[in-house]
Amino acid sequence: MDQFVRWENFKLIAPYAELFWQGMLVTILLALFTVVIGFCLALMLALMRMSNVRPFRSLGLNADGHLRERGFLAAVSRFNPLSFIATAYVEILRSTPVIVQVWVIYYGIFSIIELPGFQLFGFLRFNRFLPGVVALGMNSGAYLCEIIRAGIQSIDSGQTEAARSLGLSQKQNLRYIIFPQALKNILPAIANEFVVIIKESAITYTIGVQDIMSAVNAVRGATFIMVEPLLVATAIYFCLCFPTSKAIAYFERRMSRGDKR
Repeated sequence: MDQFVRWENFKLIAPYAELFWQGMLVTILLALFTVVIGFCLALMLALMRMSNVRPFRSLGLNADGHLRERGFLAAVSRFNPLSFIATAYVEILRSTPVIVQVWVIYYGIFSIIELPGFQLFGFLRFNRFLPGVVALGMNSGAYLCEIIRAGIQSIDSGQTEAARSLGLSQKQNLRYIIFPQALKNILPAIANEFVVIIKESAITYTIGVQDIMSAVNAVRGATFIMVEPLLVATAIYFCLCFPTSKAIAYFERRMSRGDKR
């Protein structure tokens, strides 16, 4: 029986080391841009879900001016279009596979948008990289939305009442009081999302993004060796994710010291 791993095969794939270094750089860039896009999108979605915009509120009043408790008009009066859109977005993105979302974005939306075909750093094709970032950012935003919403709602409502008593507007309350405290609570979860994206970014090689898995595919096509390039990719992902996870845990302990009495 042939050996599962042949050490001499690593010598055969050694000339392709630059592909793996380039793939690692692309994977890191994918994770960084995805988390930034996902966070901005998630913040907007979280505020939409917590909004109290009810354009049909007046339909909930009867002829005597009292609120209707039941019926179609009562339900319509409680309808919040912003919350509905944000909730539908989150549920759809969280209930469908990432690879389907990547393909819909690349083969659907960006098939009608002509992107420039220049290369970043001399090897990274922009017209493949941008759709991958957009797809992963949209997916990450759906998950970060719930994290941000939970972080904001975890702040005691008494602080909002105190802010109002001091004359602060709702926007000032969110910016100066609620959000800084919520950010401290959700920062570890956001950092963990960065680690998740590092691993999930491997799916973008299916649309031609030159990440780590793309390097594996290129080496396999050139040498007909499969297991050894996969082991190299596994080691690279481990070297990216494990130290990052430990660093996150360290900073989480440091940040929680001030909460202990």
